Amino acid sequence: MNEKYYRLISQVGGGSIALGIIVLVTGIVTGTITIINGARLLKSKKTLIF
Repeated sequence: MNEKYYRLISQVGGGSIALGIIVLVTGIVTGTITIINGARLLKSKKTLIF
C-alpha cells in the first residue's frame, strides 16, 4: 500500500514541476509580447493627428 502512494506522489510531483515550467515559459513569452506591443503603440502615438 505504501508503495502505491509513493508512486502516486512521484507522478504528481513530476507533473507539478512540468506544469510549473510550462506556465513560466508561457508567462515570459506573454510578457515579452505585451511589452513589444506597448512600445509599438507609444512609438506610433507620435504620428497621430487629430
